Formats: sequence, structure tokens, C-alpha cells
Amino acid sequence: MECYKILAINPGSTSTKIAVYANDENIFLKNIKHSANELKPFATVADQFSFRKEVILKELGNAGIELNSITAIVGRGGLLKPIESGVYEVNEAMKADLRKGVMGEHASNLGGLIADDIAKELGAKAYIADPVVVDELQPVARFAGHPLFSRISIFHALNQKAIARTYANSIGKSYEELNLIVAHLGGGVSVGAHQKGRVIDVNNALDGEGPFSPERSGTLPAGQLAKLCFSGKYTYEEVRKLINGKGGLVGFTGSNDAQELEAKAVAGDADAKLLQDALSYNVGKWIGTMISVLKGKVDGIILTGGMAHNPYIVDYVKDMVSFAAPIVVYPGEDEMAALAMNGLFVLKNEITPKEYK
Repeated sequence: MECYKILAINPGSTSTKIAVYANDENIFLKNIKHSANELKPFATVADQFSFRKEVILKELGNAGIELNSITAIVGRGGLLKPIESGVYEVNEAMKADLRKGVMGEHASNLGGLIADDIAKELGAKAYIADPVVVDELQPVARFAGHPLFSRISIFHALNQKAIARTYANSIGKSYEELNLIVAHLGGGVSVGAHQKGRVIDVNNALDGEGPFSPERSGTLPAGQLAKLCFSGKYTYEEVRKLINGKGGLVGFTGSNDAQELEAKAVAGDADAKLLQDALSYNVGKWIGTMISVLKGKVDGIILTGGMAHNPYIVDYVKDMVSFAAPIVVYPGEDEMAALAMNGLFVLKNEITPKEYK
């Protein structure tokens, strides 16, 4: 059997995760942390390109990874134009949109850019897989309450799709046979309705919709938000930060650490317990919304992401929604394995990469 080596690159806001897989076996994994001081000199995410690339190459060199042994590189997909689920080969159109942040600025935009740059030096191919802008919304789900607005699909597509396929495989089914609800409970929270392999509805986990999370406000009361915007107390950028970055647990406690909140709740802090209850309640409520989207025909409800390690949150949500379907918990996330898996599928000709236009 031919051995393919795949480099996976996943830039986050304060870290860069890299991994090397030999076929489906992980042979190297590193989570490189970036301090606020390290990132301070860079005015934009795009300005971090050379810094992050050099850090990646240094870590691979320190680990004794021969770059010439790499067959393909798969980067985390960024905020591109809405696209179908799948694997895409990095091309010039994609790089142009990642550089200018066509749908917004996020560290994940660097994934495809760095992957392509390193791949070109090696004579290899670069890909992205299931970026956050995967859009499979059914037409009725796109309507907001006014013609000036529309609902947008931005969610944890990579992890949601990978975990859904893992669960389907565990019960001897294909992902395309099942109706599933997947709740990713991380720095942002996304709750998706997966109908026979397509996410027909999901909250915009980045931009002010759905449950609040460690760093994001989720859905806010529209009237109160409009009043705040015209109060003269906040700039546009400050309001954006209230929605994403300084919302959720950060807004209530000053910290984005859900484990810290859990510890306080366990120690008897009544305010911490109430806040944790509210977070859990909102997750359960949005799962309930997706139960109705699937018309009650749900084969399974999956809880994943970092906060799925918290048994209190899991039990709270189970108590709210277990009437609808079996609940399965996959704590944490394995986006590096998901990226590498998608690259391996392409190399083995099991799937055909799509073209970004």
C-alpha cells in the first residue's frame, strides 16, 4: 500500500496547529501558541502570513520532518464566498478572496494561503476542506425578517461533518442516510440540522445568531441592539467586538474559560451556576429549533467541541432534548485528523476535489 504523507495546517486566532499524517496515522502534532505580544506588530491577519509560515517550517524542522516527503498539504478553509461542502484545490481565485477577506477577516484565512505557498516550493498540491462558509441552507432558511437582511451559513463545518460521518460509521450507516443534529460547543457554538448529508439549517456561529458561547453573544434583542448602536457610546468596531470577541462569557465574566466557570459553579458560586445553566439552556433551545426543522425525524443528536467535556452541560442539554433522539457525545474536536482524512480521500481518488470560482 502506498504511503502518503499529508501536512495539515490550522491557524486559529491565538495559535497555529500543525500535524503530519502517514495515510491515516498521526506521526506529528503540534499546537503552537501565539502570545498577544507576538501578534501585536501585525495590523491585520493577512500581515501575519510570513510570521506564521516561518513558525510552521521551524517546528517541522525541529521535529525532523523532511518537507520533500510531504505528498499534499491541507489548510483550514477561511471566510470565502459560500460554497458546497467538500475538498477544494487552492487556486488563484481562492487566494485572492482569502487575502482580501471577502466574507471577513479571520486567522483561518491564512490556512489555504500558507498551504499553497509551502506546496509550491515542494511541487505538491494544496487543498482546503469544509471551510466555515459551507452553505447548504434550504431556501426557506435563508429568510430573515426584512428584505435588507438574510441568514448566512457560517459554522464549524469541518468538525460537524467529520463527527457526523464518524457517528454514522459507528452504527453501520452512511452519513447520507441519516437525519442528525450536531451541536459544536467551542469558542463559538453552532447547531446544525443535517438532513441526508446536507446541513439544511444552522445558526451563524460567528456573527450574532444562536446560543451565546465563551466569546460570542449569539442572538441579541434587536431593539436593544439598535438603541445601543445609536447611543453614541460605541463605535462600529466596538459593537462588532461585543458580538464576537467580547460577548458571551467574556462579556459576563471577563474570561472565555468555560472550565473556570464550571469550577466556580461546582464550588458553590450561585452566579456562575446560573450563567452555566443559561449557556446550556440556550444550546438545548437551539437543538429544539433544529428538531422542528427536521420535523421530528431525528436519528441522533451529537454534542461535540471543547465544552462537551463538561458533564453538567451535557446532562442539562440531555434533559431538554433526549425525548427526540439518542444523544451521543464526542468531546473535543479533531480538526487535524479531519483535514488529513479529506486530503487522503483525494490522494486515493476516493473523492474529486472541487474548483473554487
